[in-house]
Order: sequence, then C-alpha cells, then structure tokens
Amino acid sequence: MATESARPLDGFLAWCRPGFENDCAQELAAIDAQLATGGYARARRDSGYVEFMLPDEAAATRYGRAVDWRALTFARQWLRLRARIDALPASDRLAVLLPAIRAAGPAFADAWIESPDSDAGRELSGLCRSLNAALVAAMKRERLIDPAMPQRLHVALLDPATALLAVADVSRSAPWPGGIPRLRFPSSAPSRSTLKLEEAFLVLLDEAERERALRPGMSAVDLGAAPGGWTWQLVRRSIRVTAVDNGPMDASLLASGLVEHRREDGFRYQPPRPVDWLVCDMVEQPRRVAARISDWLAAGWCRHAMFNLKLPMKKRHEEVVLCRERIAEAVAGRRLDWRARQLYHDREEVTVYAALR
Repeated sequence: MATESARPLDGFLAWCRPGFENDCAQELAAIDAQLATGGYARARRDSGYVEFMLPDEAAATRYGRAVDWRALTFARQWLRLRARIDALPASDRLAVLLPAIRAAGPAFADAWIESPDSDAGRELSGLCRSLNAALVAAMKRERLIDPAMPQRLHVALLDPATALLAVADVSRSAPWPGGIPRLRFPSSAPSRSTLKLEEAFLVLLDEAERERALRPGMSAVDLGAAPGGWTWQLVRRSIRVTAVDNGPMDASLLASGLVEHRREDGFRYQPPRPVDWLVCDMVEQPRRVAARISDWLAAGWCRHAMFNLKLPMKKRHEEVVLCRERIAEAVAGRRLDWRARQLYHDREEVTVYAALR
C-alpha cells in the first residue's frame, strides 16, 4: 500500500494507560513467544501506546488471528497497522492522508482520528476532532465510508505532523475511540469507584452477557463495600446486595431495601447460601485477593466474580499471570473464564471478571 508519503508497516498498535507501556509490551511479547512469529515491541514510557512489529504481512496476519482484543489485559484498543505517515503538512493534512487511505482498502465502516491518552496526546484532541469531521466528509464524497463494511479506519495522530494509519475489525475491537467508554459520574453514587464497575460491565461483558447475568432479583456480595460505589451499580439494576465492610455504608443505599450491611472482615465472610455475583474492590495484595476469589469460586459460593487486583510497581504483567494461574489451580478440573483489563477508571490496578464454565 505504499504511497509517496506513507511507509508501509506490518504490525499492531495498542492504546494503553501512560506508564504501562512496558507491561503492555510484555503481554504482547508473551503471545509472540507462543506463536513464534518473530515480533518485537516499540514502546516509549508515558506515550500511551505500544507498536508491536512483525517481520512481514503473513506473520502479522497469523498474529492478528490469534489475538482478540477482549483477551488482552493492558491494551485498551487493538489495531492492525498499515502505514506510518511523516511530515503531514499543517496546511492540508487530508491531501496526504487520503491517498494512503485509498490504498488501505475499498471502504470502511467509519473513520476515527485519535491521539494517545497522554499529556502530549491530549493537547492534540482539538485537532483530532476538527480533522476527523473533515476526513469523514471527504471519505463520504469519495464513497470510502460504508457502514456495512467489517473494518473501521483509525488514524493515530502522534503529533501534528506524524500519523499511524491502522484498521480494526469492528467485531474484534473496542467500540469506543481510544478504547475508552466515556462515562458520567452519577450524582447519587457515594464514590467515584462506581465508574470502575460500570466500565467493567461494559468492557468485560458483551451485551448478551449483561442481559443474562445482571437481571433484577439476582443476589450479590460486595466485599470491602463501604461507602458503596460498587454496591450502587448493583442496586441500580435491582440486585440484592450483602455489603461486607466494617466501615459505614451510604445511607441512601441502606434505605433502598436492597442492601444488607454486614460489619465483618471481607477475607473471613462466608455467605449462608450461594449468590449470583461476588464483587470486590478491597485494597490488599493481589495474591491475597486472588486466593480469596479462589475460595469463592472453588466452593461454589458465587456464579460470577468481578474484582480488582492492586498491582505492584514492578513486574505487573507477571503478577496478573501469577494470580490467574493460582485461581486456575484452585479450580482445577473446571474451565476458568478469565477476562482482565486495565480500565480507564483503574489506576495501579486491573479489573478481572472470572467465572467457571
């Protein structure tokens, strides 16, 4: 797809949280080691993205078929790279972008111009918005936009003069620009941590799964619940919650009639009967949290678990893998459905959905 101004690339682009580029790169390299595709990561700290380069198109195709965005922990979005474009002229960027876009494919379902979620990237947000509107209009005139197409075009603007051209399979990528669902803090929620669980339900479960697994009348236990940010998300779905925490709970949640507050240690509490959901956002070492989740799953005390792992400063990818292995060992003989993601509303942590199938 070479054009006069575009340099072809074989590889992938992953958006991630600034400061976690190395963890994202390690995760992608571990997949490459299993596939033996000969790839390598290009990452710069605090940039908010990782490029994972493959030796040729065949290797990139093989790698892409093996990786699903939903299975990645540190990548918010997962895009197939097509080209790098340097020296974009400020006077007419579209004149350079459009020939490369025409070479990338016959048409696309949509086109997004994005920048990294970094300090430098956020300074480009206004340019991205104005350029995106102009690009979509130009592509529609040239019939390069077709909502029925399976792929979406992404233009990653790294600075005002540099862009990465990429594509995404609509069915296997995040449906939000930058991989970030834009959520508004509900004024009646008792803490901002409520946004973590709302985002987790959106990112880690698909629409059909949410429909089945978050029905009114279900039961849940929230370990380390106070003041009730995660409990609030369950109550708003008419799910009955046992909130376990020695600290005080929000009064309006207790008045809902759907919350029972148990002033107990979350690491010792055992439910009198199985529940549909266990949620847990306790500030504790990740291995200790993983051990407690193992207890619940192995004993059959819950059907679904959503929990946070507060990560160490170093070897964060390794810690997530270790926690997964320990839970898998505890439920040996049964298939573990594990989905972990560092969400936009997470910080030094990842959120995990786990269930037995």
